[in-house]
Formats: sequence, structure tokens, C-alpha cells
Amino acid sequence: MAQRRVHAIVSGRVQGVSYRASTADEAQGLGLVGWVRNLPDGSVELEAEGPAEAITALLAWCAKGPPAARVTNVETEELSPGGGEATFGIRR
Repeated sequence: MAQRRVHAIVSGRVQGVSYRASTADEAQGLGLVGWVRNLPDGSVELEAEGPAEAITALLAWCAKGPPAARVTNVETEELSPGGGEATFGIRR
């Protein structure tokens, strides 16, 4: 099964709306590893790795986010797989 790793910056109203926790839950449910964190400019940054289909599903979810979020943009970059994480977690 093809593996993908992506880096994404999610913009809009994505802080203070449980975006990080919801993203971690979604990623874990999809069997992905990586991390998510808030950025000082109000956006959210994440890296996720796993089966290509699961990455596609996570990015589609990120474009909507949890109910209180208002996502305006998801900028993605493909990375080489092999980040070394064993789980998907929230970084501070």
C-alpha cells in the first residue's frame, strides 16, 4: 500500500474551536501518525503520514474541520515518508 506524508497549514477560524483535538481524533481513527499544532498567526500546522487513501480522507476533513471551525484555506506540501512518529499527537 502506498504511503504518503504531507505537511499542511490550515487557515481561517481554526483556533479556539477544538480543531487540533478533532484533527488528532480524525487522524488516529484513520490509522495515521504525525502531529498537529497551533501557530502564532492563528493558523494550524500539521504533518500526517500513512496510507495514501487515509491521507486524502484527512485532508478532505481538514478542509471542513469541526463544526465551529471556518476553514478558508488548506495549503499542502508532499514530504518523503519516514517521519518516525509512532502515533498522532498534539504539539504545544
